[in-house]
Amino acid sequence: MDDIRGKTVAGTFAHAPSPDRVEILADALVTVDEHGDIAAVATAGDARFAAVRDAAERAGKLVTMPADSVVLPGFVDLHIHAPQYPQLGTALDVPLEVWLQKHTFPLEARYADPAFAARIYPALVADLLANGTTTAVYFATIHAEATRLLVDACLASGQRAFIGKVAMDNPDECPPFYRDASAADAIAGTEALIDYVRTHPDNAGLVEPVVTPRFVPSCTDPLLDGLGAVAKDCGCAVQTHCSESDWQHGHALARFGLRDAEVLDRYGLLSRRTVLAHGNLLSAGDMALVKARGAGIAHCPLSNVYFSNAVFPLRAALERGVRVGLGTDIAGGPSASILDSCRMAVHASRMLEEGVDPDHPPERRGRPGSRIDFAAALHLATAGGADVLDLPVGRFAAGFAFDAVLVDPAAPEGTMRVYDDLDTPEDVIQKIIFTASRANLRATWVAGRRRSGEG
Repeated sequence: MDDIRGKTVAGTFAHAPSPDRVEILADALVTVDEHGDIAAVATAGDARFAAVRDAAERAGKLVTMPADSVVLPGFVDLHIHAPQYPQLGTALDVPLEVWLQKHTFPLEARYADPAFAARIYPALVADLLANGTTTAVYFATIHAEATRLLVDACLASGQRAFIGKVAMDNPDECPPFYRDASAADAIAGTEALIDYVRTHPDNAGLVEPVVTPRFVPSCTDPLLDGLGAVAKDCGCAVQTHCSESDWQHGHALARFGLRDAEVLDRYGLLSRRTVLAHGNLLSAGDMALVKARGAGIAHCPLSNVYFSNAVFPLRAALERGVRVGLGTDIAGGPSASILDSCRMAVHASRMLEEGVDPDHPPERRGRPGSRIDFAAALHLATAGGADVLDLPVGRFAAGFAFDAVLVDPAAPEGTMRVYDDLDTPEDVIQKIIFTASRANLRATWVAGRRRSGEG
């Protein structure tokens, strides 16, 4: 099952096309074309099911997934700081502004050495693919050569990715050992990375460039203005942080007299192609602006625990029609698994709804109507993130790429326990979301090609 392009896959598939519904396609046939896109889906009740199966079998193109396994769409991780991978799980005991200056900027500065980047980036990409992440949105560093090596690593491993050279030139917020020399240098570096990605001989659309102002505090006005112009001219996606913490949120108010989202909008950085990381402190007015511009939010529930000073009102954002997906936020979030982000998204929503301060009475302790469940979490990790990026992935339907993860509940080293006489098919999906581990993720495909695990 290394390459299933041009074949028909038989098995049980599950996806979440909307936040309130998981659709389980039991005993289904998914036909994949030569490009790795889904050509057709047939279920046992379809009149053509038997004919499709027989034709594929006669042609030697029928691939049968293991019994009791489930195929999920590949996970979409909307927010990853690739250079921070070595500090994953450490330095979580200080505020964001201290974390950056004391730990993160010194680490990122080390990527001036291409050998260091070559040591870290391939391992990160391989680990994410093994965790089921088929699409990744990466912040790199300010360094041109190291960022090109991240592009190369994704192309070599076959991971779908958006990669941006970080732009940060504000001497008031960025240390002298780690910042762009000027706004002009940062803009030129961004344009050079865009050209490298788009002209790479091995890139057939798998990797896209993304304009990446780190966040408003790290960028001077000329840099914000210039990056907005670049994004408009190249039609690239944009990624940045927005209203993540009281410190970051307060910076925009103090400097501009505007809220974070309003500043980004002023400089042309808020559009249909923008991914805003966090957004915990977005107001109703901010969300209305984000929706009006068509931008999306990378909800990072794990890192929000440590750095965001508030719980992101996820349900409120979804009900307002804001597009939302999930991000691990390596290394602010201490896990490279999107499944851990799924779990924390559910946990955080419950804590927001029920409240956390026992000194308040129940009726004043939380925000009613805030919870999500496993179905919404799966949606955010797949179809929701894909929608933020306008990518045809995240579902098992004709016209979508076959980016997928094979989940084996019975994997010998796995952490799932499924009982045929007790668990319904929906129970199995819940157990995947809440109890599956890397060992349960048997194989990962991107565009029909196996990129991790055993087929």
